[in-house]
Amino acid sequence: MLVILALIILFHVVSAVLLFISTINNAWWTLGEISVDLWQKCNGTEPCTPTDAKDYEGFVQTVQASMILSTILCCVGFFVFILQLFRLKQGERFVFTAIIQLLSCLCVMTAASIYTAEHLNFHSDLKDGQYGSSFILAWLAFPFTLFSGLMYLVLRKRK
Repeated sequence: MLVILALIILFHVVSAVLLFISTINNAWWTLGEISVDLWQKCNGTEPCTPTDAKDYEGFVQTVQASMILSTILCCVGFFVFILQLFRLKQGERFVFTAIIQLLSCLCVMTAASIYTAEHLNFHSDLKDGQYGSSFILAWLAFPFTLFSGLMYLVLRKRK
C-alpha cells in the first residue's frame, strides 16, 4: 500500500511539474533562435517583447488562463489529496481529488487544443516555425493529469 501511495504522489508531482514548465517556459513555438510562448516573444539577439493579447482576438488570453487554471487546480488537488488521506474513513474513495484533477486535465486539454487550432493566427510572421518543447510538455501533461484523476477515482483508502 505504501508503494502505491508513493507512486500516486510521484505521478501527481510529475503532472504538476509538467504543467509549471509548460506554462512558464518560453518555447511554445520556435523558429531558429526565435522562441515564442504565451507571454513573450524572444529573439536570440534582441530583448524579449511581451505578447500583445489584443492582436489575437482573445485566443492567447484563453490559452494563458486555461494553463494557469490547470496548474492551480493540479496543485490544489495535491493538497486536497493529502487532506483527504488523513480525513477519509477507511474504504471511501478520493472523489473530490479526482474531480479537481480531471478539471485540471480538461483545462490543459482546452489550452493545448486552442493553441493547436489557432497557432497560425498567433504567429503569422513565423509560419515556418514548429511547435516547441513547452507545447509538447503541455500535451504530455494532459494524459498524466487524466490518468492521475482516474487513479484517484478508483482508489480507496485502506488501513
